Amino acid sequence: MSEHVDTICVQGGYQPGNGESRTPPIIQATTFKYTSSEQMSRLFDLSESGYFYTRLQNPTNDTVAAKICEMEGGAAAMLTSSGQAANFFALFNICNEGDHIVASSAIYGGTFNLINVTMRKMGVACTFVSPDCTDAELEAAFQPNTKAVFGESIANPALIVLDFAKFADAAHRHGVPLIVDNTFPTPVNCRPIEFGVDIVTHATTKYMDGHGSCVGGAIVDSGNFDWMAHAEKYPGMTTPDDSYHGVVYAKDFGKAAFITKATAQLMRDFGSTPSPVNSWIMGMHLESLGVRIERHCANALAVAETLQADPRISWVNFPGLPGDKYHALAEKYMPNGTCGVISFGVPGGREKVSAFLDHLKMISIATHVADARSCVLYPAGTTHRQLTEQQLEEAGVGIDLVRLSCGIENQDDIIADLKQALDAVFGPVKA
Repeated sequence: MSEHVDTICVQGGYQPGNGESRTPPIIQATTFKYTSSEQMSRLFDLSESGYFYTRLQNPTNDTVAAKICEMEGGAAAMLTSSGQAANFFALFNICNEGDHIVASSAIYGGTFNLINVTMRKMGVACTFVSPDCTDAELEAAFQPNTKAVFGESIANPALIVLDFAKFADAAHRHGVPLIVDNTFPTPVNCRPIEFGVDIVTHATTKYMDGHGSCVGGAIVDSGNFDWMAHAEKYPGMTTPDDSYHGVVYAKDFGKAAFITKATAQLMRDFGSTPSPVNSWIMGMHLESLGVRIERHCANALAVAETLQADPRISWVNFPGLPGDKYHALAEKYMPNGTCGVISFGVPGGREKVSAFLDHLKMISIATHVADARSCVLYPAGTTHRQLTEQQLEEAGVGIDLVRLSCGIENQDDIIADLKQALDAVFGPVKA
């Protein structure tokens, strides 16, 4: 298979045999028939691979997961019903009550709430650190019971680029894996595993689907983290699982240990399974990801340059923009482009921001991002409204911040819509 990710988008994950369907089939089934009860028993013992119930695994889901795994350069992967489920599974698979996480404070508001509120209720604590923290500040965040470090490759919506090397080095010094949500750049523009990241997650709802049709998530394990070298930290990976007759995931499944455990335990118990039809649709959309991402990035750069030159806009954040605070990191980790999302400041308070959004015509107000259609959101009033002003500041989400996801329309039409909305609220720019 090609080493080029855009080719893997098209060809990866499924190779039909002679006379078989050119596109992957949809196995829209809950159950699978076997003629031997002994074989079924082996499946339930995890001593033989196969399918017995779609709540755990399904051939269509696994085919698409294999494509994403190949795109990221991982060892094993699984799909989930949402990006939130992917992040929860990735963390909870190795965290128990009484454990601790170190996480970047600049992450999606829903993920911040998952870690800061819901997982705390489950007995898993977290210390949040600025992605711009010093090495000493990052070091101070670790505790003896720390089990994982979490961040986003490009933060949603702050557009802060995570310094993989800094966070990976700290995580590995403490014998824990670095987990990174790579939703925004996708593996087309960034493959975090190549920079020391151990586990990668995605909200496939975003660019991977790219058409606003299918909610989903994915987890890709690099297979590089040595669980047995840190056996005392991860008993769930390194000691027998009595619910499967004593299998030891790290010993019995090698580089597939993390994904096997997440499937066999968490998917079994939580049932966050994607519909095979949704996975199939998303898999079809993956084939155009390389082409779409290139257009998203080109549009975003043109829009960012236009907004930066507009005196009615307070500021513009876009890591692909020369002069942006995170441009150097973006060049290091994402030299071919970042994403199609821009954040910028609209002055005048909540009322002016809302008025600007209301005057947009083609660009939709939507709780969504990374779609073929351009859309816009006011995070402080929607996705991050549960955060305090201090938490908003720590997450890089100001009261004036507008998140714009540039679609794949003609860039001139996106820019024209923004200009007419700004004219309506602030008046035209005087020559």
